[in-house]
Amino acid sequence: MLPRVKDVKPNKDYTLTLVFTNGEIGIFDMKPYLNIGIFKELKDWNMFKTVKPFLGSIQWLHEQDLCPDTLYLESEKKS
Repeated sequence: MLPRVKDVKPNKDYTLTLVFTNGEIGIFDMKPYLNIGIFKELKDWNMFKTVKPFLGSIQWLHEQDLCPDTLYLESEKKS
């Protein structure tokens, strides 16, 4: 099983700084998702910044979420 998210911080450039259970830190770019269905309302910074860790993944105020594997595999890891 891939590492899960234990903390998340929204960034002003619509990326997310993710801390994974294995200690790695990754940057996940949400911009490609912001024109897709349920994610459109996250273009509003006040909605975007409601993101919280949730059951090994992340979730926003209106229950938008992403697969934890996608978050890990597609995030750019910081060294």
